[in-house]
Amino acid sequence: MIALSVILVNYNVKRYLEQALLSIRKALEGISSEVIVVDNASSDGSVSMLRARFPDVILIENRENAGFARANNQALKRASGKTVCLINPDTLVREDTFSKCLDYLARHPETGMVGCKILNPDGSLQLACRRSFPTPWVAFTKVTGLSALFPKTRLFGKYNLTYLNPDQEAQVDAISGSFMMARRKAVDEAGFLDEDFFMYGEDLDWCYRFVQKGWKISYIPDTQIIHYKGRSTQEASFDGIRLFYQAMSLFVAKHFPRGWSIIPRRLLMAGIWLRGGFSFFSRLAARFAPALVDLAFMQASLIAALLIRFGHLIHWHSYRLVDLVYTLIWLASLAAVGVYRRRVYSFSRAVAGVMLGLMANTSITFFFNQYAYSRHVVLVEGLLNLILLGGWRLAVRMASRLPGLPFLGKIGRTLLRKRVVIIGAGPSARRIYLQLRNQIDTLYDVIGLIGISPADLADAPSGREAPVLGALDDLKRIVRSHRVQEAVIAPEALTYERIVGLMTLGKELGLDFRIVARDLDVVIGSASVDAIEDVPLLDLEYRIFYGLNPFLKRIFDLAISGLILCLAFPIFLWAALHPGIEARKTLLSDGSGGCLEVKTWERKGKPLAGWIRGLPAVGSVLRGGMSLVGTEWTPCGEGVRGAGFKPGLTGLVQVSGSRKLSQAEKEKFNLYYLKNYSFLLDLEILIKALFLL
Repeated sequence: MIALSVILVNYNVKRYLEQALLSIRKALEGISSEVIVVDNASSDGSVSMLRARFPDVILIENRENAGFARANNQALKRASGKTVCLINPDTLVREDTFSKCLDYLARHPETGMVGCKILNPDGSLQLACRRSFPTPWVAFTKVTGLSALFPKTRLFGKYNLTYLNPDQEAQVDAISGSFMMARRKAVDEAGFLDEDFFMYGEDLDWCYRFVQKGWKISYIPDTQIIHYKGRSTQEASFDGIRLFYQAMSLFVAKHFPRGWSIIPRRLLMAGIWLRGGFSFFSRLAARFAPALVDLAFMQASLIAALLIRFGHLIHWHSYRLVDLVYTLIWLASLAAVGVYRRRVYSFSRAVAGVMLGLMANTSITFFFNQYAYSRHVVLVEGLLNLILLGGWRLAVRMASRLPGLPFLGKIGRTLLRKRVVIIGAGPSARRIYLQLRNQIDTLYDVIGLIGISPADLADAPSGREAPVLGALDDLKRIVRSHRVQEAVIAPEALTYERIVGLMTLGKELGLDFRIVARDLDVVIGSASVDAIEDVPLLDLEYRIFYGLNPFLKRIFDLAISGLILCLAFPIFLWAALHPGIEARKTLLSDGSGGCLEVKTWERKGKPLAGWIRGLPAVGSVLRGGMSLVGTEWTPCGEGVRGAGFKPGLTGLVQVSGSRKLSQAEKEKFNLYYLKNYSFLLDLEILIKALFLL
């Protein structure tokens, strides 16, 4: 039997895993050992990296994220060492870490588990490396914040033992799951990790069961590891804070029965969930902070408008309902122009949103007498909103350019700083990555690269220079886990078809796209340009996907389709009575990767002329599967992908069909339509289609 089995559970932290394994390999020199890695369905190329760089590692691949406890149990069943060590993949171990822990266990046969000092990357102590069990009292001091207020007192500081000297060896209740070395004999007695704990809490539960079996748990400070805390949680799609409080409540419910303590368990559980709710709403408030700032300024604008109009606030109570309705309209207008998702600090978007809301609010007074209060107040409030809502955003942008006021300048740069990924993994993408990273006083925080295919993950070079975060098919997870705000598309990285598909996904994720200039007449959506040395970055924005345009297009489709059904009733009647006309079902690409069944009219096996053959498909337009104006009809599985660009009864390509367009020309026509969409353009295309009939 070998001396030590080292177990790591990995989930999308390839860069950290690689460095961890290199440090583990060095620390295991001279020790008979094995290293087992359980991969929880990573999509960042971790498995390919392991096979290429660490062929001696025992690899267990899961097809889904099995959670920390279950994955460790898989490895524990496979491990053959007299001692096992559970260690996180986002750690770096010192060369003497394993040898000192093994030596300690050899000299202390009563100790079943040992942990070392764990440091944050900045060198500070990670408090979780030595803990007490969350008994009702200890948990109460934690969730109420008493442990943070009085960390040096034994009464309140027991959760993280903050009253103890961190350089002093101690017998403790529990150690951190990021590094736990345990005797195999003790593991067999205590059992494996409890898989009811998906993440968090399973280490405390395991330690509790070790102590119940009579084993001691020790903390030794004379060796240490560095732990880049929370990297796997950051990559996950689940809510880490929610899981933490669920784990704490599960631990209390499992190990401390009712009436066990002077602190009622029901009160403790309420405290746990109250603390969890506070954390949730704190994050929610941070997310909606710009809207809350706008709301405050709107109230200030109304108060100022009332003072200007009347000289007092006696009429304030009369405007409460008006204030609610008008404020909601203004907030909705700002959201419609993208202020709260994509252009938070855009002065022009804020002005456009306020103007849109002002037009809506002034119109209300003509249709609803109950809201017909002083138009003077509404106009003054609208003017003040223009100044204040646009002004505070402009102030933030100006603050980032104030070298003489470093504090304000830092605030401005922090608020404006964008987290960016580069789409592409080739030499040009890496060059852009390095140029953005090396640009002085940049407002870009470049996270890494996104490969076009899984092959890019396997071919990615090792190290942390231009890291590849995952493949394009995994864009949703990458954007959400890394809080990405902008994606830069490298030259030649994507076809036009994939770019169109990304635009819809970008709208869903609140993600901006920019592109390194190439084929400017086709791809570029607006004139906003930044430069990284000699490489210009241009906004990539297709009008059809943003603002009110999707809504307007749908309304246009419904209105015109209803009109067509009324006007074309004689044609439908003629087709129903004509013995030679029959409806034929056709499967088309629906523009989002799926299939759409539509009906067309044929006579003697040949389609009718023009778009009359597609009149039966008007029903698909009404149901939302098609649009009046869209892409040409293509067989299922083909065509331009993008949920906002559906097949149409007609379109730019269709009305230009007599020119026998090449595929490249068709793509240019489609992209022109996406960039320049308006309901007037749709109307123009429909009129042209009628004349071609």
